[in-house]
Amino acid sequence: MPQINIQIHDHDLLVEMIDNSSSKALIKRLKQSDIVLEMKEFANMEKFGVLDKKYPQNDEWVTTLCRDVILSEGYLLVIYYAPNTWNFTKIGKVINVSDEEFKRILGKGNVHARIHLVKE
Repeated sequence: MPQINIQIHDHDLLVEMIDNSSSKALIKRLKQSDIVLEMKEFANMEKFGVLDKKYPQNDEWVTTLCRDVILSEGYLLVIYYAPNTWNFTKIGKVINVSDEEFKRILGKGNVHARIHLVKE
C-alpha cells in the first residue's frame, strides 16, 4: 500500500496505510490533489477533520492507540493520541515518530493539516 503524509506544524507524519477499501478510496482521492483540513481537538484524545466526501467504511469494534489514523462515519479523518473504543474504520498508523513526539507535535487545541500521497 502507498503511504500518506500528514503535515502538521511543519512536521511530516508518515502514515502506513491499512489495505482496505477505505484506504484505497482515500489514496485514489489524494492522487488528484492534497487534502487540507482544520482538525479540531476533541475529548483530550483525538483531533478530527471533515473530509471532502464520504468514503467507504470498514467499521470494526476497536480500541485506538496513540498514532492511529481512523475514518469515522465515513467522512471524518481522526488521529488519536489516547485510547478510545468504538466502531471505527482503521486506515493507518503514523510510523515515523514516537508516541511522546506525536503528542508534542499535535499540541493543545485545533491544528491545520495538509495530507498528501507519498510517491509510490
